[in-house]
Amino acid sequence: MRQPKAYQPIDLKRLETFSIAEREHKVRLADLVSPAGAGASMADFFDSLPSTPVTAGLHDLAASIARAVKADAPVAVAFGGHVVKCGLGPLLIDMMETGIITAVVTHGAGAIHDLELAYHGATSEDPAQTIRDGRFGMVEETPSYLNDAARLGRHRGLGQAIGDLMNEDPEEFPHAEISILASASRLGCTATVHVAIGTDTVHMHPEADGGDIGEATLLDFRKLCAVVADMRDGVWINLGSAVILPEVFMKAYAVATNLGATLEKMVTANLDQIQHYRPRENVLTRPTDRGIALTGHNEILMPLLRHLVLLELESG
Repeated sequence: MRQPKAYQPIDLKRLETFSIAEREHKVRLADLVSPAGAGASMADFFDSLPSTPVTAGLHDLAASIARAVKADAPVAVAFGGHVVKCGLGPLLIDMMETGIITAVVTHGAGAIHDLELAYHGATSEDPAQTIRDGRFGMVEETPSYLNDAARLGRHRGLGQAIGDLMNEDPEEFPHAEISILASASRLGCTATVHVAIGTDTVHMHPEADGGDIGEATLLDFRKLCAVVADMRDGVWINLGSAVILPEVFMKAYAVATNLGATLEKMVTANLDQIQHYRPRENVLTRPTDRGIALTGHNEILMPLLRHLVLLELESG
């Protein structure tokens, strides 16, 4: 049987020390914040930020987007439904109109919220109030429009069909100017919608046709493969999607590389309140060594990123 050891205190006088001047440091005075005044320009504001891995990532992403724009390379934004609900649609539309974003990608929830804002000027019901009495997801108009779009989308893709539907009937969609998908259709930007059957309220309605939805969203996947295959010098931003869009991106990437695309130089980013497993692995790590993670509320991060991109483009 082992016997316990009786330890005596170590004599700390024997420690070897060295000067702080010989040590490597992660933080220096030049890295600290320089608080900007109330009347400071946005350029001065960005210059005032502390130098940290987070601010370096923001600057790196903005510079990468600006380089892609100048190289005429794709900049794709894959956005989740919350991105629409937190009011970022007009910002993404502005970035399409100014030629920064060339492709928008979403799933069924993103399409629903985008269409409802264009049609009704409001979106996002509260499931806690409607799930127990059977009213959740049971509005008439949204599934009618989106299932009509699925029929049209068999031959043009679901994202294109939804955008076209809104643009072709301005009386039914009086707020189409704030729709990301309608704006993509109007501007000629690629827009794809990637549906997981059973995840969206519109699938609960009798007019939902699995054949239409499947054909339309499969066509969009193949469009997306073409976008990703062209992203040698491009930027892919995963914006607020934790599962579906990172998975779709990974499969499109696999198709593109199988067909000979060289994508190691592509820059990817994940912007979200929490860094989840699939965005980290499928967007930031596996496809490239140039992944950038920015953690925070997208309604703050995206306006900052957009303005920094504009400053990068302005500086030449």
